[in-house]
Amino acid sequence: MKVIFISVGTRGDMEPFIAIGEILKEKGCQVICAFPEQFRNLAEDANMEFYSLGLKFIELLDSDDGKAALGGSGSGLRKMLAYIKLALRQTEINKELVSKLYDLIESENPDRIVYNGKAIYPIIWGLNKKGKTVLVSPVPYMHYVKNNTHVAFNSNYGSFLNKLTYPLANFGLIMTVRITAKWLKMTKKITRKQIKNALLSNKVIYTISPSLFPRPDYWNENLKVLGYQERHKIINWQPDKGLNDFISKHNQILFITFGSMTNPKPEEKTNIIIEILERNKIPAIINTASGGLTRLKKFDAELIYFVSEIPYDWIFPKTYGVIHHGGSGTTHMALKYGCATMIIPHIIDQFVWNRIIYNVGVGPKGIRINKITRNNLEPKMLELVNNRSFKQKAEQVATQMGKENFREEIYKSIIE
Repeated sequence: MKVIFISVGTRGDMEPFIAIGEILKEKGCQVICAFPEQFRNLAEDANMEFYSLGLKFIELLDSDDGKAALGGSGSGLRKMLAYIKLALRQTEINKELVSKLYDLIESENPDRIVYNGKAIYPIIWGLNKKGKTVLVSPVPYMHYVKNNTHVAFNSNYGSFLNKLTYPLANFGLIMTVRITAKWLKMTKKITRKQIKNALLSNKVIYTISPSLFPRPDYWNENLKVLGYQERHKIINWQPDKGLNDFISKHNQILFITFGSMTNPKPEEKTNIIIEILERNKIPAIINTASGGLTRLKKFDAELIYFVSEIPYDWIFPKTYGVIHHGGSGTTHMALKYGCATMIIPHIIDQFVWNRIIYNVGVGPKGIRINKITRNNLEPKMLELVNNRSFKQKAEQVATQMGKENFREEIYKSIIE
């Protein structure tokens, strides 16, 4: 069976697809990964076929406007203008993505398509192929959950208005699908009703731990919550002596990273964090990753160690707590290893994860990236380090996650 995996986004958006692709490959399926060019190595390292969706989407996110929109400081007007510029530039990029996906699917004629929420063409392809498309979502609240808004809204308007956010979000998606069909100059008309019915009936797999997002018992059978999926990692990586020495000297280390998130003022954000660490003698490893944090010229090397890339499954078991951007994958990895957690959210779903980890009791509620100051962040970081209940609860969640195994159910959900 031939399965095409389509994911558009940052690295965290690719990871669940590699993990699920490995499950299908073990069962004898042919797997083709259609990702942005920047993630070619992820697919090829997993011995999967790769189809490039080009460089432009990620380059747009890394642009000044992308940084301002996704994690910027400054006025609301600055962010609004950045969003408008992003939208205008993204229209042409989206047209190119749609064209590439159309050509790929026409040439490969797959048996199944597994895709994420940023990929639109699979919805059109699946209109006359019931059961052959599967949406994979690593973020919650894409479908109605009582007392919660759709993930795009992340608020609480009361039960009645909360419920309305789901059809409102679907209305926007329906319009996007119809626009996409026009770009392709499709001769057969697609109605709103067709698209709406597909969105409500298509198979969906939430790659989220039920310990963080329990499946509502009133959901239809096509909606499943099948746990966090982690790919096999064979990494030729060894820690340097300095890192090993640093870890051996300290007992209660924080690990701080913003992952794939960037912002216009990484030095300012890093300086705020380092001032708090040094003032309170908190040892920390800071991961500069994609540049949301940066190595400063002056810092206390006895308390702070900078890295630029490090396997989470190596470092998290050695740390007490993690402060991060709130990506689904990083959230799950931190809790898988029992780390007390605080999120500094940058964009949409990260605010939802911030609320979830606070409600679960594994850490304090974090502050959005463009609002952090030394005065408001310091008490949060001290609470993370000093409140032992966060660590204890995180270890309980880790135990629950360790018992989860949905591999067979994922396979059957896609293939059957």
